[in-house]
Amino acid sequence: MNMKHALNKFAYWFKDNLPIFIVSTLVLAILVVFFWSRIFIIVRPGEAGVMYRTFTTGTETDVVYSEGLHIIWPFNQLARYSTRTQILLHEFTVLTDRGLPIDLSLAIRYHPIYEFVGLLHQQVGPEYPERVILPQIESVLRRQIGQHSPEDIYTNEAGVLSNIITLAIEEVGRRFVNVEDIIIRSLSLPESVRSAIEQKLVFEQESLSYKFRIELETREAERKRIEALGIMVYQDIISATLNETLVRWQAVQATQQLAASDNAKVVIIGSGKEGLPVILGNQ
Repeated sequence: MNMKHALNKFAYWFKDNLPIFIVSTLVLAILVVFFWSRIFIIVRPGEAGVMYRTFTTGTETDVVYSEGLHIIWPFNQLARYSTRTQILLHEFTVLTDRGLPIDLSLAIRYHPIYEFVGLLHQQVGPEYPERVILPQIESVLRRQIGQHSPEDIYTNEAGVLSNIITLAIEEVGRRFVNVEDIIIRSLSLPESVRSAIEQKLVFEQESLSYKFRIELETREAERKRIEALGIMVYQDIISATLNETLVRWQAVQATQQLAASDNAKVVIIGSGKEGLPVILGNQ
C-alpha cells in the first residue's frame, strides 16, 4: 500500500509539473546541442590535448590528453596540438661581415615535444611557429652569418653553414619544440659577388692542377735521376770485374752461338778490332 501510495503521489506530482519538466528537458537538450563541441572533444590521431580549467587550476601543464574522446565541462577548454612532423617554408635576407646581402630560402621540419605540450600552450600558444621557431632561427642565422664572409657561406667553407644550422636547431629546442632539420632550399648572392667567387674557385682549381702537374714532373725527374744513378753504379761494378781475357772468352762464346744461327752467313775469325771475330751476311 505504501509503494502504491508513493507511485500515485509521484504521478500526481509529475502531472502537475509536466510543463516544467518538458521545458527543463528542452532547455537541457538545447544546451547540450549548443555546447556539444565544447563538451565532447575528440583528440585525433597525431594530436595531443591540453586542458584549461577556467574556474580552478588554469592550464594543466603536467597532463597531456591522448587520442580519443574526452568529455569535459563546457566552461573548460581542451586545446589540440599536432605532434606530427610539420614543414614550415620561410624566406629572408641576411647580411655578411662585409654588409653584402644573402637571400635564404628555408624548409624547416619540426614538431612540438609531446611531454611539454602543456608548457608550450601556457607560455607560447598555438602560434608557436611564428613566435618561437622563425624568430629564433632568424636570430641565430643573422648573428652567425654576420661574422663570416660571403665566400665562406656560399662555399660552406669548413662546414661553416652546417655549424650555423646546428646552432639554430639547438636554440629552438630549448622552447619545447623539436626542430628535426633546417633545409636550405636556395642561397642567392648578388650576381657580381657570385661571379667573383665562382671565378676565384676556378682559378684555385687551375692552380691546384698546375701544382699537381709540377709535382708529377718533379717525381718523374727524381725517378730518372735514380735510374741513371743505378746504371752508373752498375757500369762501375761491371768495369771493375771485366778484363781483356774475359772479354775475349765472351766474344768466342758469342761467335759460336752466332755461327750456329740460321742468320749467320759469313764468320771471319780474327779480322775485327783487337782480333775479335767479324760476322758478315746477316739477314
